[in-house]
Amino acid sequence: MLKIKKTHNKYPFKRKQSNHTLKYGLFGLKASSFGRLTENQFNVLHWAIIRKLKKITNNNNFRFWNFLLFNLTLTKFNLESRMGKGKGAIYTRAIYIRPGTVLFEFDGLQEQQMLQLFNYITKQIPLKVIFIKRFLR
Repeated sequence: MLKIKKTHNKYPFKRKQSNHTLKYGLFGLKASSFGRLTENQFNVLHWAIIRKLKKITNNNNFRFWNFLLFNLTLTKFNLESRMGKGKGAIYTRAIYIRPGTVLFEFDGLQEQQMLQLFNYITKQIPLKVIFIKRFLR
């Protein structure tokens, strides 16, 4: 079992590359507001995207990338515990998302299919996202 360290720091992982532009896919989803995604919310969203992509596209020739690293452990005590007995047990991991962060990238889709997927995802995700597209030269 992987040992997860309890942390007070919200952003322990500092990545050097910029994560506000598309790197691999033609289409992407970018966060336009602050928010927090827990591991359970992310897993549900990930499987919902895959299910919708299989429904939209007849073939499975799409590619899909996510760039989220969970950088926060959420801890919890029970409600009747007294103060001063430590931090509590870890119950899930989460990620704080800043505006401008690319959450997902897609390739192998047409723009109309991607817009259908975008309309579906905006109802599922708890923060505001925008649709971005790479312009080929």
